[in-house]
Amino acid sequence: MRVPGFALAAALAALFVHAPPAVAQAPQKLRFQSSFPPSGLIFENFKYWADRVKVMSAGRLDIELAPAGAIVPAFEVLDAVHKKVIDGGHTAPAYWVGKQRAATLFGPAPGGPFGMDMIDYMGWLYDGGGLELYRELYQDQLKRDVVPIPLTSVANQVLGWFKRPITSWEDLKGRKCRETGITAEVFSKSGMATVNMPGGEIVPAAERGVIECGEWVGPAEDMKVGFQTVWKHYYMPSTHEPATVLELLINADVWKNLTPDLQAIIRAASWEATFRSQTISNKLNAEALKELREKHGVKIERTPEDILRKTLEAWDQIARAEAEKNPFFKKVYESQRAYASQVVPARRFVIPPYEAGANYYWPEKK
Repeated sequence: MRVPGFALAAALAALFVHAPPAVAQAPQKLRFQSSFPPSGLIFENFKYWADRVKVMSAGRLDIELAPAGAIVPAFEVLDAVHKKVIDGGHTAPAYWVGKQRAATLFGPAPGGPFGMDMIDYMGWLYDGGGLELYRELYQDQLKRDVVPIPLTSVANQVLGWFKRPITSWEDLKGRKCRETGITAEVFSKSGMATVNMPGGEIVPAAERGVIECGEWVGPAEDMKVGFQTVWKHYYMPSTHEPATVLELLINADVWKNLTPDLQAIIRAASWEATFRSQTISNKLNAEALKELREKHGVKIERTPEDILRKTLEAWDQIARAEAEKNPFFKKVYESQRAYASQVVPARRFVIPPYEAGANYYWPEKK
């Protein structure tokens, strides 16, 4: 039975309010690795999550964290969790597109999909049947012995960084850029030469001239990683990954051996850390934009409108073709379409456009 998101949150809150005092016992230690560099906000949110788990469990669950590459390479976290090389990992569904292309629908799909933002996507997961499909992706489709839990929002990602300015979709042709997952296929339709690599390798590759452009997350995260040291043209917004939420993968046997209250604590901490990552990034992005302009001489530029539109058109072509030949992709895709068909149009009527208030109080400077 699916539990509505608010009901789940209330139930978890009640658990901690009415739970009897914890009985002192030796802490259970687990070892997790990230797919992300230790310098970024994504890893900081991973640490925040682990700290909350330790506090909420009164020290009964202690999770040791390692950054990308410390135990296994960034793109091998899924198999390492499956084989119990590590107990769990913080990674991204986009990295498993080569194993099952429906993985891109769990966060990093262009268009949301169907116009969904991060809030809509989380709604689909918790109230639209998405979590069961998420489990099915890993356990039934990929045959991996893991439990997936959403962890860390990077929400709407910006178009990215460029060595030279861009003016249109056609202007992307021939550019050698870091892109990943289905996003790489989307931009390949413009003639872009895409290169897939983990986040920690992007800036070194740019310094060596291997790539001349690339995307990662957004202003605060990108500045932490150091993009401003190699490129000065920064374009935003984008429609290529507007609702991206990363994931926590836990070995299924490890998960089964946790008591129900510890499982609930992990889920509650994941929910909290995911929404905190979104709210704190809003403030940090504002600070980062100012610093990028004033301290690092970065030119913050608006993405050409035809790139926003053609990104969605290219994605629709790819998604329709994949749905015709991949039954599981079609199953997830249609579930999202059904959810979005109700929620997205309704939100458009209920909630005013963001620009309505923003332009009134903070009109853009020419």
